[in-house]
Amino acid sequence: MSLYTIKYQGLSVFTSSTAMEVVTHLVNDTVEFYKWSLTIADKRVENWPMMSSPSPTLAISCLYLIFLWAGPRYMQDRQPFTLRKTLILYNFSMVVLNFYIAKELLLASRAAGYSYLCQPVNYSNDVNEVRIASALWWYYISKGVEFLDTVFFILRKKFNQVSFLHVYHHCTMFILWWIGIKWVPGGQSFFGATINSSIHVLMYGYYGLAALGPHIQKYLWWKKYLTIIQMIQFHVTIGHAGYSLYTGCPFPCWMQWALIGYAVTFIFLFANFYYHAYRRKPSSQKGCKPVANGTSAVTNGHSNMELVEENGKRQKKGRAKRE
Repeated sequence: MSLYTIKYQGLSVFTSSTAMEVVTHLVNDTVEFYKWSLTIADKRVENWPMMSSPSPTLAISCLYLIFLWAGPRYMQDRQPFTLRKTLILYNFSMVVLNFYIAKELLLASRAAGYSYLCQPVNYSNDVNEVRIASALWWYYISKGVEFLDTVFFILRKKFNQVSFLHVYHHCTMFILWWIGIKWVPGGQSFFGATINSSIHVLMYGYYGLAALGPHIQKYLWWKKYLTIIQMIQFHVTIGHAGYSLYTGCPFPCWMQWALIGYAVTFIFLFANFYYHAYRRKPSSQKGCKPVANGTSAVTNGHSNMELVEENGKRQKKGRAKRE
């Protein structure tokens, strides 16, 4: 064995050993940081469902990602489900849930004398503070329920609707709001959640009405304005967090910077979606009817039987599965 080979093998062993040490230190530091962070977490929520550990949230998120991979493969050679009644029930249930969240946040924040410009977190057991924390917990839960948006898309074989924006939004919101509820379930956290839940009342109301049928769809010309409202929401979030940082508001700075960075990503993604959906609409999509949960060019949010003309006769093609 040559001296060069011995040196090369020794270097490889040294490099591998060093890499393992770096990884070990990184893992240990992460564990220690998490243990330390638990000492400043909100003690009021630690025994609430799903809040004692991040494991349930991460497990559900992983199952969601697995379904994203397995679902389309399962449905590939199967007919799409209609799910019309399911969509109507789901969308209007989400309207009720988001209305409840927005109502609780508005009433409790007013009762607690919250400021809309700067509001630190009050970790006391004051009835209004606990009410706000509870409403924010329901807001976090609603983000997990919203995974069903994707499930319904895949079961109806609307794979084109499962875009990067769609997956990024659903997966990150659920995880990030677990962090929010664990450490800052109050104070300025109420501001963004109130706006977003209010917008979701309109959004799921639109999808629920679209699922009712063509006699309602002709009145649903305002879908693109929902996207505009969402983009305005992100700009307001950035301005609100930026103002708090500028004035030195005693709300955790890490949360403010996280909100700003997160909102910036959504501005770019939603702007790209708006451009392709409404500014560069292909001629083949003109006149398409609105549908449930963001689908375009399909009636009632499910696949009706497609009618084609052949030799002067109308033939039925591609009948979808019933619920």
